[in-house]
Amino acid sequence: MTKHYISTAHLSIEELANIVETGMKIGLSDEARQKVVACRKYLDDKIERTEAPIYGITTGFGSLCNVSIDKDSLSILQRNLVMSHSCGMGDEVPEEIVRYMMLLKIQSLCYGYSGVQLTTVERLVDMYNANIIPIVYQQGSLGASGDLAPLANMCLPLLSLGEVYMNGERISGEELNRRMGWEPVVLASKEGLALLNGTQFMSAYSSWSLIRAKRLSVWADIIATMSLEAYDGLISPFYSAAHLMRPHKGQVETAKRIFGLLKDSEIMYRPKQHVQDPYSFRCVPQVHGAAKDAISHVEHIVTTEINSATDNPIVVPDEDMVISAGNFHGEPLALANDYLAIALSELASISGQRTYQLISGKRGLPAFLVAKPGLNSGFMIPQYAVASIVSQNKQLATPASVDSIESSLGQEDHVSMGANAATKCARVIDNVYRVLGVELMNAAQALEFRRPLKASPKIEKLFEDYRRNVSFVDVDRVMYTDMAKSEKFLRDNDANRYL
Repeated sequence: MTKHYISTAHLSIEELANIVETGMKIGLSDEARQKVVACRKYLDDKIERTEAPIYGITTGFGSLCNVSIDKDSLSILQRNLVMSHSCGMGDEVPEEIVRYMMLLKIQSLCYGYSGVQLTTVERLVDMYNANIIPIVYQQGSLGASGDLAPLANMCLPLLSLGEVYMNGERISGEELNRRMGWEPVVLASKEGLALLNGTQFMSAYSSWSLIRAKRLSVWADIIATMSLEAYDGLISPFYSAAHLMRPHKGQVETAKRIFGLLKDSEIMYRPKQHVQDPYSFRCVPQVHGAAKDAISHVEHIVTTEINSATDNPIVVPDEDMVISAGNFHGEPLALANDYLAIALSELASISGQRTYQLISGKRGLPAFLVAKPGLNSGFMIPQYAVASIVSQNKQLATPASVDSIESSLGQEDHVSMGANAATKCARVIDNVYRVLGVELMNAAQALEFRRPLKASPKIEKLFEDYRRNVSFVDVDRVMYTDMAKSEKFLRDNDANRYL
């Protein structure tokens, strides 16, 4: 299997996802090793020749920044920091996202601005490659001073503390080190702060969500196209001439994609009795397109973040400076995740309306998409479930970034709440999969009532593959299993194969 070597080279969101999601092993490039070692040596020399206090290195943290620490206690200071800050609560972070966190923390440390020991980075690499997943909790970060609590929980096993999953078994950090034959890491000055200060919790969630947002955007276009066919909709809203007059990039791209998906459709190109479609069909380019533009903007923000050093203080050997600043502040990610959640909520909202139109007994389709409505409720209640999820998304799309709560006795008086923005955006992602899954289920059902007419070859291919997983509903049956299969179909398959 290919191995990825951490370096200062630019890392794209797709490259990051490929490393994590394929289980690729990682290593440290010679460049990364040299930068880490050089920065640590500079910092040790700086501490020896400097009498003035250096924040977080020879002082306490937060509002305790004016409390000086003697040199013999610097290691204890860093260990105490990790222990005292490991205050995560709530649900566990999914293992895949923890892997994103670990990789991003390693990447950040290897830029050579954090002052960590090479052995500390190597231990994180060893844990990552052995698929040892620290147990991290979703709640606890304010999104400024970095993701202190979740990163502290992630780093506890370095000290033989905390808990991990190893081969699916939940064990203590102490047991982990015993099984692996590892000695606990003895943190040097500044190291605890380097491990805890940073935006890797927010960045991990952001990267995970962004990858899925891009996949969902493609699925949304394809499923909307099947719904349009099943609804006997019009092709005119997808003519390029309309969109070149208002050339938002995402809008133009969406219209072009759907127009292409409709090529050679019998249903679409037959004579129509109606002259206009509801907005949920007619305005797909405008709504889906705006979501695409939002996703593109968020990708720029997140890509910049994952290719940055975000701890504090920053150690800059070439300038002979240790700079106490605020690169840990999560405002860029907070705003980006709020924006992404709003955009994705709109994808679900318009999808939910298409589902509603399909069951409404219009354009020759039976009410609730069953041959004998009344005796059978058919697709009535899946639409209820969608309405519930769409409503929940509206609540989750309320921005977290507009909130701030003073902390650390006023020293940390404006925080981003980016961690809350990131975790709720991930919940929106899951909800959009469910909503689009139900739309696909409805669209496939409705399409069968158009037989013997055929949809376009690309849509018929999707229909054929989908029917291997979810069959036609002739009379009432238990529906939640079909809904779950529909969601799984979207998660497990690459939408691009149908383009």
